[in-house]
Amino acid sequence: MSTSYSYFCPCPRGMEDALAEELKEIAEKSKTLAIHQTIPGGVHCSGMIEDCWLINLYSRIASRVLLRIAQSSYKSEEDIYRLAVKQPWESWFDVQNTLRIDITAIKSPLKSLNFTTLRIKDGVIDRFRSQNGIRPSINTHAPDIRIAGFLDAHNVTLYLDTSGEALFKRGWRLETGDAPLRENLAAGLLRISGWKPGIPLLDPMCGSGTILIEAARMMMGIPPGYKRSFSFEKLSNFDAAKWKALKDAVKVNPVPDNPMIYGSDISGDMLTMTRHNLQEAGVPFDIPLHQIEAQEIKMPVDKPGIILTNPPYGERIGVRGNRNLEADELASQFYQALGTTLKQRFPNWSVFLFTADLSVPKMLRLKEARKTPFYNGPIECRLFRFDMVAGSNRPRQSRTFRSEDQK
Repeated sequence: MSTSYSYFCPCPRGMEDALAEELKEIAEKSKTLAIHQTIPGGVHCSGMIEDCWLINLYSRIASRVLLRIAQSSYKSEEDIYRLAVKQPWESWFDVQNTLRIDITAIKSPLKSLNFTTLRIKDGVIDRFRSQNGIRPSINTHAPDIRIAGFLDAHNVTLYLDTSGEALFKRGWRLETGDAPLRENLAAGLLRISGWKPGIPLLDPMCGSGTILIEAARMMMGIPPGYKRSFSFEKLSNFDAAKWKALKDAVKVNPVPDNPMIYGSDISGDMLTMTRHNLQEAGVPFDIPLHQIEAQEIKMPVDKPGIILTNPPYGERIGVRGNRNLEADELASQFYQALGTTLKQRFPNWSVFLFTADLSVPKMLRLKEARKTPFYNGPIECRLFRFDMVAGSNRPRQSRTFRSEDQK
């Protein structure tokens, strides 16, 4: 008889509703995956063991898929140790597998999370030692098995991390810029922007190309986990034949005649990196890339679309700028010029800027239609939406800017 398990899928803060929507779409591929409560930081769901494989393979937004092993109240580290030592870890993985323990806490009264981590480790190791006299080894760098503990003010939950490496690591990225946008955050921003294949998409500050690559892989229907391995492959209940059948069932879309995905950046080195990353990510069609300052961009196609970008900071903005200007003045001049370009050259486009700089709308001299808070790791950010209205802001001698104008 098959067993149903409880899962928790964490995600970047602010992406919870987008993840829940995505998980409901993934659940259409399964008769047993059920989506439950959305809470700050992620989504609860349940299903068979194969359902966690399915989420790991297909979710573009989740950070991990955690399988709940046990939960109880606690008052001290010893309560947590006792919970860990009584779990049948030997039924989940072999003593030869290496381990890593991670803990997250919110409002926990315990003074040392490091000590609490050690007590969970001791509980797991003592469990194995009591069963067969030998213990698993710890490997914090590249473990076979990750155990996650979550503490709130009153309860502790122990999870097996079925993903291993975080899910934003798709298995293709070899090169990044200084502060690359994580892949799952880029995928979430694309979903929240309302972009779908067939809508023109432009990233005028594309950096290493993360937004472009996520959009292209969405267009092709390439599952984000298709090229990588997962921790669940090391678990005792892993069925390699079933996993192969799940991957063999993937149907990639035909290459589109006109993808209408476009990128540009001020840095030629970044565009070289983007081209390399596109190739590594298995994108089978050409994405036009232009080396151009963002405030000089023009419409790449003669119909409205979406601009989605994560503007860089300081130095990248001023790669070919005036080095004599202070960073704040440089940014102000850049955004003012960009705002003018957007008003004059992008009628009826929706513009989404993802940034930690909350003064961007003021510098652009544009009123945002919406601002949504998100976190990029620990950094609080906003996704600003600006709707470009045709007519009032366009120059008198206006015309449509086609892709050949960018050459």
